[in-house]
Amino acid sequence: MNPLNSRAGTLGAGVGAALIAIAVLGPRGSINLLEIFVLLHVVVGIAWVGILYYFNGIQIPAVGAALADGDPGPAAINKYIAPRALFWFRWAAVLTWLTGTMALESLHGAPGSGVVAAFTFADNFELIGMGAWLGTIMLLNVWILIWPNQQKILGMKEASAEEIITAKFVALMASRTNVVLSIPMLLGMTGQMHGMPF
Repeated sequence: MNPLNSRAGTLGAGVGAALIAIAVLGPRGSINLLEIFVLLHVVVGIAWVGILYYFNGIQIPAVGAALADGDPGPAAINKYIAPRALFWFRWAAVLTWLTGTMALESLHGAPGSGVVAAFTFADNFELIGMGAWLGTIMLLNVWILIWPNQQKILGMKEASAEEIITAKFVALMASRTNVVLSIPMLLGMTGQMHGMPF
C-alpha cells in the first residue's frame, strides 16, 4: 500500500521519516519539548503562510484573469477551492499561534511565563516578541477581517452587491497586510535562535 495515495498516509510518512531521522541521528535520552513545539509550529506555520502566499500570488490574480476572459473558472474556484483553502488557512493560523505559545513557554528557562516574556519584550525575548506580536496581529486579521469578508464574497453570508465590493477590498487589504507582516514575523522566529542577518 502506497502511503502517498492519501493525505493521511502522506502525513504519516512525513512523521515516520522524522522519527527515523530522530532514531538515526541519536536521541539525547530525554524529551525535548521545545523542539517538538517548534517543529509543530513550523509545520502548521508553513501551511498558514503558504496558503496566504497562494491566495495573494496565485488565486487572486487567476480569478481576476478568468473574470476578464469571461471564463467560468472563478465559479469553480470560489465554490470548491476557496472555501476549503480558507478552512485550512484559518485553522492553521490558530494552530500556528497555539504551538508558538507552547514553544515560547518551553524556550523560557527563567521563572515565569515565556509568553509574557515575549509579549512584554523581556531581555533576550525582544526579537521573538516582535514575531509573536506580528503573528498575533496576523491571526486577528484572519478571524476578524479576512474570514468574515470572504464569507460575503463567496456567498456564505447574505450581502448586497455594495457590501461584497467593500468585503473584497477589506479582505484583500487585510490579506496583503498579512503578507507584509509575515516577513518580519519570520525574521523574529528565525532570528531568535540564529541571530539577525547583519
